[in-house]
Amino acid sequence: MHKLLTENPGKKLLLLGNEAIARGAIEAGVAVATTYPGTPSSEISANFFQISQETDLYFEYSTNEKVALEVAAAAANSGVRSMCIMKHVGLNVAADVLMTLAYVGVKGGLVIVCADDPFMFSSQNEQDNRYYGKLSGLPVVEPSSVEEAKEMVIYAFDISEKIKEPVILRTTTRINHSTAPVNLGPIQKRITRGDFQKDPFNYVTVPAISRVLHVKLLANIAKAEILSDQSQYNLKTGAGPWGIICNGVSYAYVSDAVKELGIRDRVKILRIGFSHPMPKACIQDFLSTCQKVLVVEEGEPYMEETVKSFAQEKGLTLPIRGKAKDLFSRLYEFDPGRVRRTIARYFDLPCSSPEMVDFSDIPEIPQRPPNLCAGCSHRATFYAVNKASEGLETICPTDIGCYTLGFMPPLAKGDFLICMGSSVGTSCGFSKVTGKKVISFIGDSTFFHSGIPGLVNAVYNNHNFTLVILDNGTTAMTGHQPHPGVDMKQLKLDGYTHVSIAAIVKAIGVQHVSVIRPYRIKQSIERLREAFKFEGVSVVISEEMCILYAKGLKKAGGKPFYVGNKCKNHRDCINDLACPAFFIQDDRVKIDPLMCTGCTICAQVCPEHAILPIKG
Repeated sequence: MHKLLTENPGKKLLLLGNEAIARGAIEAGVAVATTYPGTPSSEISANFFQISQETDLYFEYSTNEKVALEVAAAAANSGVRSMCIMKHVGLNVAADVLMTLAYVGVKGGLVIVCADDPFMFSSQNEQDNRYYGKLSGLPVVEPSSVEEAKEMVIYAFDISEKIKEPVILRTTTRINHSTAPVNLGPIQKRITRGDFQKDPFNYVTVPAISRVLHVKLLANIAKAEILSDQSQYNLKTGAGPWGIICNGVSYAYVSDAVKELGIRDRVKILRIGFSHPMPKACIQDFLSTCQKVLVVEEGEPYMEETVKSFAQEKGLTLPIRGKAKDLFSRLYEFDPGRVRRTIARYFDLPCSSPEMVDFSDIPEIPQRPPNLCAGCSHRATFYAVNKASEGLETICPTDIGCYTLGFMPPLAKGDFLICMGSSVGTSCGFSKVTGKKVISFIGDSTFFHSGIPGLVNAVYNNHNFTLVILDNGTTAMTGHQPHPGVDMKQLKLDGYTHVSIAAIVKAIGVQHVSVIRPYRIKQSIERLREAFKFEGVSVVISEEMCILYAKGLKKAGGKPFYVGNKCKNHRDCINDLACPAFFIQDDRVKIDPLMCTGCTICAQVCPEHAILPIKG
């Protein structure tokens, strides 16, 4: 039995934040869960996927976040508790649904888990999605700890059903990926079947109906304002003339800083857990007892702006600060030291940082830039593209996935990237105005997510570029989740249909379509050259299973290679491929047999054929 299904209220389990969120949903009786995987939220979905194999929970990896939210919205409007999970930029994709779903509302509870990524550990921006609550008019709640994350999921479902609106549970990486003991609660009975009552004058959002629904939304926001002011997740602690208002993981940093600075008797803290609508009366009461206030929040000055507005409405003139050159930055994550120093600076307190450990006698640690895995088929594809495009002046838009790392030397294939699917759309623009050969890259999962519309556009408008679809048989970057192009029988799972990328591309109307096996270097180069010569839209599908995924399925069995005596130390293998299995010892190229996967790429590249498989 999956550990998150343990029915033992009061028992403590050591859980990752994402596991705690999944457990909270199970305790709340969630019956439908949908997602498109994205770090730092991916483990929530992974746990649901496993749980769905042994319960009646319906879970799906949807083609993208927009579709995921649409599926969950329909289930919730049939009276079934549902959850939709995504990372912060995923909500951009789902925003079209979100804005109007707020007008329509829900019958059963719907919680949208949105994982923000300050410092951009695995993201292309660090947008602050609290503003989506403000933009859509939906409630936003934010946990400050792993255990609270579990409890807030249950709370969010209850709020959703009280006001008949979706609720956004906004987390950050430090909550998602921290581990802590969590008290288990009782598991509500899961209701998996619902009924949709036809009511087109409340559900079909043509303008005349939406005008009425907007009135309903504003009334629901008013209800949420009352609930926010009453919320047990807006915590007040401490006493004294100074005030600190904080949220999320910053609450832990503030609590530690106040203790370490010895100012518990001079500082009171207001932790905001219900961050949209902000608890107006609660904040105004807090401000009225303070001489000055510091707002501690990662990201944008979301709370600071609202707190200042509430103070102005109340006629309060105390200093309220947060984001400033001399205080907190809008950049990146906070840490305990920064929060402690900034609190001390703002309240004019002495602050001595802990003595740093002396590392002067330790050699500098070599930098380890991100790299494709040893044996990654993308490396072979990029090498073949480099050889096939020699002599051409190229622009190479790329996309979101493992293959994004192809922009690093020596492969150097990746010139432009905005968001999921942008490689195809931007190729249209580059090809139309530059006159250069445009070669773009997109992964299989990303192609299904948002690459297809761009390709339809390219065919319809007669653009001229080559799209290389890197099909490694899984959503590799976020942890080998399935997508419509995955053969689920390999995972011993029935009830799924395999969707052919080649069939889709041909059906769209692409006239030049070829499939390569990138480990076959010479043949791949020839087919790529043919595609590059084609006038119009050409597509090359590079098919080779992700090496790590193949190992998991026990389908990778190549023997490791070694560098033999014929080697003349040209180092083409290193300079052209940069496989991490290579290293230099005594000025000679060596291969780490524990890392080598036996993909044979380097053996094909070596001019002396000096790279050979280990015998035995």
